[in-house]
Amino acid sequence: MAMELKDNVPPQNLAAEQATLGAMLLDWSAVPEVITKLSVDRFYSFQHQVIYEGIRSLANQSIHGDMLTLVNELSKLGKLEQAGGTGYIASLTDTVPTSSNVNYYVDIVLDCATRRDLIKLSSELKAHAFDETKNGKAILQAAEKQIFDMNFNSGTSSLHMMSDIIRDTIMLIDMRYKNNEELTGIPSGIAQLDAMTSGFQNSELIIIGARPSIGKTAFALSMMQTIAIEKNIPCGFFSLEMSYQSIGQRLLAQVARVQSGKLRNGRLNIADFQKLQDAAGKCFNAPLYIVDTPNMQLMELKSMARQMAENQHVKIIFIDYIGLITTENPNAPVYETVSEISKSLKALARELNIPIVALCQVARAAEGEAPNLAQLRGSGSIEQDADVVLFLHRDRKIMEEKNPVQDATCIVAKQRNGATGDVEMIFFPSFTKFENKAPEN
Repeated sequence: MAMELKDNVPPQNLAAEQATLGAMLLDWSAVPEVITKLSVDRFYSFQHQVIYEGIRSLANQSIHGDMLTLVNELSKLGKLEQAGGTGYIASLTDTVPTSSNVNYYVDIVLDCATRRDLIKLSSELKAHAFDETKNGKAILQAAEKQIFDMNFNSGTSSLHMMSDIIRDTIMLIDMRYKNNEELTGIPSGIAQLDAMTSGFQNSELIIIGARPSIGKTAFALSMMQTIAIEKNIPCGFFSLEMSYQSIGQRLLAQVARVQSGKLRNGRLNIADFQKLQDAAGKCFNAPLYIVDTPNMQLMELKSMARQMAENQHVKIIFIDYIGLITTENPNAPVYETVSEISKSLKALARELNIPIVALCQVARAAEGEAPNLAQLRGSGSIEQDADVVLFLHRDRKIMEEKNPVQDATCIVAKQRNGATGDVEMIFFPSFTKFENKAPEN
């Protein structure tokens, strides 16, 4: 019977809640740190919630609190009786001998609150699971998002002293010096671009914009060849437009340097087969993971990205392309949808601590000229959220001439932490590959 009663009581530790409140009243300097970690609803006891609200109210007014000022504040708010009265507030300081262990008490309060959240979530999931009007996959995705949000929001705000920042920065610079590597991020394979960016950096959102048929996907695949096949760096690719077979075919064509048209019509000679066999050997064990779901929902994309980072340890993710990602509200205006997507992708890059490279179309006004930031399609939010914005530009007239080798430009239009400018490249239409352009001399 005792076990049944215990099981019906939500997880809570009233002693730890009392100790937390008592420690703050003993030493008001502990209040700012506790406030960054605990919200009012993290306390189980309503009585303790009211007292904590009073403490926060004093802190917001920059009043150095103690028992008397707290009693006075709660009286003004008309909540002294709800808090248990003067006698109960006075007793809180008796429950804790010192404020030095306040962080320990806070951790206990947070742990119990997290357990209560999990119990509440599991009850809701059970109800949704029995509701036959709800889609099972949607329930699963919503649950994953709620659990992630619960975990993400349980983190504490970080206050970094300048002494710590300088020390850590010097250690990072020293580590790079000892490694003697020019790149600090993921290489793109385009030497001039890598020289400008030092590679794609962790937590960054990189946007690649271009008009249709200029070669956004080809540029991404050219970079993935360097990253996953040549450098053996785990890489994820969300292809919302092309099937995984088409992606595989294009990769084989560019690695083997065999005309992609031959792969489509099957008109291959012995030399082509040998090249393809060698290319297949290089690609076979490459750590490249492809998702080819069309019109993928943003929530599902984020879920699979987290799985890739956790299970396949991917170090960079490509998304082809932003315009094909859908959200939960299909009737929302385009600018709101794109804004939600760009903010979510930036947050995801920070969460996973890897670069996320997203392809994007530019407005029709860019046709025939070099694109600019104002022509990113859908929302100014993309320009704001992106750390790096690259534009591809190729002359349509030269493209129509079917030249076997064509000039191309990668325009670094925005780089939050570096220079901007043009990167000259060459493009091979026959096997849809971008490569470094040889120096003039």
